[in-house]
Amino acid sequence: MNKSLSKMALAMIVVGAGLLLGSPSTAHAQDHGAAAAHEEKGTFLTAEGAKKMGGAIGAGLVIMGGGAGIGRIGGSAVEAMARQPEAAGQISTGMIITAAMIEGATLFGVVVGLLAVLL
Repeated sequence: MNKSLSKMALAMIVVGAGLLLGSPSTAHAQDHGAAAAHEEKGTFLTAEGAKKMGGAIGAGLVIMGGGAGIGRIGGSAVEAMARQPEAAGQISTGMIITAAMIEGATLFGVVVGLLAVLL
């Protein structure tokens, strides 16, 4: 069930991005000098807008992946502690170290995504 839902969500994102990037731009009241400043004409999303949207989507995906990874670690650790209560201390220590590593990588990914948006 989860895999089919994930595939459907990914397909919807791809189709939505394709429609957004391929749609013609709407008419806006502006002078010709401002229109000439844009390099790309005829598309809804300019190169600068695509860069910002890509960075924002990337940062969001990194957050989702990091949250899913830490959640999976926590769930697996609780299951392991339930099976072997005498090893709970070692399991808990390993879980915290691994979750901290994932959180660090997630933070790095978010910073890179936000730098793409802001710079």
